Amino acid sequence: MVSIKDIAKKAGVSISTVSYALNGSPKVTEETRRRILAVAEELKYVPNAAARTLKKRETKVIGLYLTDFGGAFYGDLLQGVKEVLNQKGYDLIVCSGKRSHRFLPERTIDGAIVLDATFSDKELLKYAEMGKKIVVLDRELDHPNINHVLLDNKAGATLAMEYLWEMGHRRIFVVTGPSDSYDSNQRLKAVRQFAERHNLEVTQVDGLFTKESGELAAERIFPECGETAAVFCLNDEMAIGMYNFFRKTDLVVGRHIHIIGFDNIELAEYVSPRLATIDYSKRKWGALASEQLIKMLHGQSVEHERIYVRLVPGDSVGSLPNR
Repeated sequence: MVSIKDIAKKAGVSISTVSYALNGSPKVTEETRRRILAVAEELKYVPNAAARTLKKRETKVIGLYLTDFGGAFYGDLLQGVKEVLNQKGYDLIVCSGKRSHRFLPERTIDGAIVLDATFSDKELLKYAEMGKKIVVLDRELDHPNINHVLLDNKAGATLAMEYLWEMGHRRIFVVTGPSDSYDSNQRLKAVRQFAERHNLEVTQVDGLFTKESGELAAERIFPECGETAAVFCLNDEMAIGMYNFFRKTDLVVGRHIHIIGFDNIELAEYVSPRLATIDYSKRKWGALASEQLIKMLHGQSVEHERIYVRLVPGDSVGSLPNR
C-alpha cells in the first residue's frame, strides 16, 4: 500500500508537506499542492481511513443497530435517521448481529442508535463508561452518555384499550411481541393496568411481531371466539396476519372478530376493513434520535425524549351494546 512517505520521496518534499497538501492546508502553495496530488494519483494513493480516524478521533459515521430488518416497520425510521445525519455531514451504517457490536469500542463509528435486543443493558453501560455516545430506542438506562428516545407505548396501548372499551368490548385477546421486546412489554403492562381498572377479561396470546405469528395467534384464538371477540395486536404486522387467517373462516373482521393494531404501517390503510391502530411518526422518531446523538457528540446537553401517539379509528372494530 502506498503511503505518504512514498509520495514525499517521489515528489522530493517532506512528509509534513504531503500531509498539508492532501488535507488542503494553506501552508503549501497551490503549485506544490497540485504537484503532490499528481504524484499521489500516479502512485494510486488511497488514504488510510483507520489512521485518519485515530488522528482526528472521529469517523463521521453513525451506526444504527436493529434486531432485524423484516416487515414494513423500518423504512420510515431509517429515512428519518439518514436525512438528519446526512444534513449534519455524517454517514450511516445499519448493523445487525453481535459481531457488529465491536464497531463501538473499535471506533469504527462515532456513536450508535440502538433498537436491538441483542445488546444487553450491561454491554451498553460498559460502552457508555468508555465514553461512547449512545441513543437507545428500546430501553431505559441511567448514564450521562446514554439518551432515551422512546415511544409512548403506555399511552398508545391505553388508547387502544379505551377504544375497544368505548365500542362495548369486554372480552379481549392481546397478542404480544417477543418476550425480550421493550415496546411489547410496556404495551402489555398498560393493557393489564387498564383491564384491572375496568374489570376486563384479558387473555394473553404470545406472538413475535410478524405476520406469521399473527396467523398462528388467530388459529389459537379461533376456537374461543364464540359469537364475538376483540383482539389487540401489539403491532400491525400481526394484525395483518390475523386478517389472513380469518378470511378463510366464517368470521368477518369488524363484525364477529374486532381487531386493533399498533404502528399504523402503510398496509393498515389499505386492508379491508380499514385497520384501527395506533399511529406515530416513525420518521420523526429516527430524526429525533439522530439529532440527539449529534448533540451528544458535540458535547451539548440533551434531555430524554418521548414520541407521542394517536388513535386511528377503523372499521376493523365494530361497536357492541354495552354490557
